[in-house]
Amino acid sequence: MKSLIGISCCQKSFGRFAMLNHAVSDTYVRAVGDLMEAVPVLIPANGPQADLACLLSRLDGILLTGSPSNVEPAQYGGPPHPEETPEDRYRDGVTIPLIRMAVEQGVPLLGICRGLQEMNVALGGTLHQRLQDLPGRLDHSTPMQPLAAIRHAKAHSLRVVPGSWLHRVAQSREIAVNSLHNQGIGQLAPGLVAEGVAPDGTIEAFRVANATGFAVAVQWHPEYDMERDPVSRRIFLSFADAVLAYRRGDQARAFAAD
Repeated sequence: MKSLIGISCCQKSFGRFAMLNHAVSDTYVRAVGDLMEAVPVLIPANGPQADLACLLSRLDGILLTGSPSNVEPAQYGGPPHPEETPEDRYRDGVTIPLIRMAVEQGVPLLGICRGLQEMNVALGGTLHQRLQDLPGRLDHSTPMQPLAAIRHAKAHSLRVVPGSWLHRVAQSREIAVNSLHNQGIGQLAPGLVAEGVAPDGTIEAFRVANATGFAVAVQWHPEYDMERDPVSRRIFLSFADAVLAYRRGDQARAFAAD
């Protein structure tokens, strides 16, 4: 029997009448279904209506996805966003408590882009809202190019912390990553350990050191080139190994990020 992996959705409006939908990009579904050979289960962004205990009792892992929306600043005591900044408070209302419960219960977690930011906030950290406005920082935002190959191309290098989970996955002290985000880690949450750092000092990968299970996050998007980039592929396969171990009740192997 295959593992069940929850994938966080966003609230988005579609169609002529802008009807509310719960949506996620196909790349995440393919990462879970094709590469990890598990069953993708979409987690609606339905805020307080979500039964998180029920979800966690049935899921073998959780993939926290990227999104154009920013984590609502009230979640980490930050100043309000400019009016034009997209937010998704109903997604925050699901993912923030879900992360805390998953870490407590040892359910394997992989955060990508917004998912990394959610994990940092959920566990007590803060965010910078616009890295490109900070002195000495790179512009990490999405390249406004119509071609996906250009938008998703490698944008900068990343220094990998020796001996870390990411080091074992990357098999290198330095890798190249894409960059499609405005927000970034401000204060790293207690209990999180940096695993990868951009040239401007931005933390772009971490693990939850005090978790009882696999709990890691990356700021870039490995799902965009998982079919041709060995490091991106191994990120998902490492997660898949932890999910399978958790499902079998092997907590020692499920904690493969340590």
